[in-house]
Amino acid sequence: MQRILVLLALAVLLAACGKNSKRENIEEAAELLELTPTASISQVWHQNLGKGERRLGSRQHPTLDGNRVYAADPKGELVAFDADSGAAVWSIETGLRLSSSPGVGEGTLVVGTLDGVVAAFNPDSGSERWRARVSSEVLAAPVVARGLVVVRGIDGRVFAFSIIDGERRWAYDQGTPALTLRGNSSPILAEGLVLLGYDSGKIVALRGEDGSQLWEQTIAFGEGRSELDRMVDIDGELAYDAGQLYAAAFNAQVVGVSLDGGRPLWNREMSSYAGVTLSGKRLFVTDRDGVLWALDRDSGAALWKQDGLGHRWLTTPAVQGNNVVVGDFEGYLHWFDIETGRPAARERLDRKPIRATPQVQGDLLVAVSTDGRLGAFRIH
Repeated sequence: MQRILVLLALAVLLAACGKNSKRENIEEAAELLELTPTASISQVWHQNLGKGERRLGSRQHPTLDGNRVYAADPKGELVAFDADSGAAVWSIETGLRLSSSPGVGEGTLVVGTLDGVVAAFNPDSGSERWRARVSSEVLAAPVVARGLVVVRGIDGRVFAFSIIDGERRWAYDQGTPALTLRGNSSPILAEGLVLLGYDSGKIVALRGEDGSQLWEQTIAFGEGRSELDRMVDIDGELAYDAGQLYAAAFNAQVVGVSLDGGRPLWNREMSSYAGVTLSGKRLFVTDRDGVLWALDRDSGAALWKQDGLGHRWLTTPAVQGNNVVVGDFEGYLHWFDIETGRPAARERLDRKPIRATPQVQGDLLVAVSTDGRLGAFRIH
């Protein structure tokens, strides 16, 4: 039964968030107002990546590494594009139902599948190196670092494989509640630790070398009369810097914790399914109502909020230059001034939703719609 609920969790996300928001407020999605741009944005190229994830709910984002953009199509195509021109460098048909965003590092490209397969490739040529198995489908991007490939399954289990040959080094099992939102936050590898956010509202730190648990910290407790009200998933992206980890939970709060034993630093009541992004002294988060917040990373105090995109199903924020960027359910990308939160620019990638977090490297931002339209934008 748990597997069925997890597999239906995209519907749960839409139903849980959509129905709850309709019950708690009657506002429809905000209409976009006329905008006088203060930032110069240009779309430098676009590509079509199969039919996209559609309703799969995997939030597959492209991955930038050096002068390459790597992207996966659920039907099995894995592609490397030139970051400057958008030209395909190589493309392979894997024969796999690719479900995760690509993970890349230490000369290795890794993707996970709906069938619990993890596959590693040469990022320069696309040639396959090895395959390994995990216990469930993989939605979170694998992480490659310190000679390991760390993979998170949707059933709560985490596996570490050798980057060389895919031999399993260790496994960890936390388990998941019976009812969860569809999706997982990707692991973070920092200071020799593997940091994870769980659907139970817990943050867990594992020792990278052997997978043993060092500490766990509960940041959210499920409250309410229904299972939907008690969902406290940490499904959005985590952020780490300088010994501090930041996370957001659905139906709960945004928190900062110390890597020293998971000691809480601060918390702020806020519900988010999208996760957080850190830039300098600011932490950016979109809440379940479509409000974009800038918080002080040291205290959680609000620096500004932007509510002009209410109920537009915003992505996790990304930072590009002096602007913070989000995508929405109508395929728009919105840029806001990082200091004030004022609208700076707007571009439309597609008429279909952007659910995956936009990815930024230098002055280049890459985003993909649920129909597989991949676009690259530069800020001038």
